Amino acid sequence: MNKYLILIVRAIFSCVFAVVICRMFRPDAQVPFIGGLALFLLGASYGFEYFRKKKMRN
Repeated sequence: MNKYLILIVRAIFSCVFAVVICRMFRPDAQVPFIGGLALFLLGASYGFEYFRKKKMRN
């Protein structure tokens, strides 16, 4: 898969998981909070990938 397709898939999953997490733990959460959580989850996925690849190179 190319980089853009991976970005799209990760973004979709981040949004879905952000909505599910917010509905479970903060039912009164507003859209900006959910969007921020989705961005955090997307960033975390790229951060974990970076550390995983760095670990495999050593």
